[in-house]
Amino acid sequence: MSLQTRIVLVTGGSRGLGRNAALALAADGADVILTYRSQAEAAEQVVAEIQARGRRAAALPLDMADSAGFGDVAARVRDILQGWGATHLQGLLNNAGEGLYAPIADTTPDQFDHLVAVHLKGPYFLTQALLPLIADGGRILNVSSGLARFSLPGSSAYAMMKGGVEVFTRYLAKELGERGISANTLAPGAIETDFGGGHVRDNAQTNAMVASITALGRAGQPDDIGPVAAMLLSPSTGWINAQRVEASGGMFV
Repeated sequence: MSLQTRIVLVTGGSRGLGRNAALALAADGADVILTYRSQAEAAEQVVAEIQARGRRAAALPLDMADSAGFGDVAARVRDILQGWGATHLQGLLNNAGEGLYAPIADTTPDQFDHLVAVHLKGPYFLTQALLPLIADGGRILNVSSGLARFSLPGSSAYAMMKGGVEVFTRYLAKELGERGISANTLAPGAIETDFGGGHVRDNAQTNAMVASITALGRAGQPDDIGPVAAMLLSPSTGWINAQRVEASGGMFV
């Protein structure tokens, strides 16, 4: 892979960590296809920012809960690649998702099933649909959470999904090793974004609690995560494989 020809697909790239990762990838020399669920205008703003940096970019709508539509998504990705004179992606960042803050006693089956669709079934079958388009020697990076390592009340269902993502990553690494494709997990800590309704960013008590149990003494910022994602998707990190990389500033150490 060369920096001049790398193309990476980022799911959930219109906001938050996905947006930051898409911009970091562009700064690292990659062209980016990003997906969004409903924020088309925000996605196009990210596309414009990437293009302003001299890289190619495109945005596609994607509902991670609608796995029946993944074949069409893959076909649209193929069309974009062909339009760019390419045949394959060199990287896939499975980032899209949503949070749930609810104690076990109050979590409903519908909430649980939705998280399964978005965080487990979605990445599993989207990756499956895109496998023919990922180049041999490419990179897959799945986003997990620090909550899969440590436990905070109200995050049980979400954390369980991320635990499944980490298992999925190891199996991807094993099954795709013969193609030279590496697969890793990036587990952010608590980050100040609008994720989960801006819980960490906007709730002063939560923010202070996060700072108090983090070695670096603050909650994370998107700029703490995007460059790490770009690094793990770069051509130079192929020997990192089947690993869980936590970027949390040292939470609960």
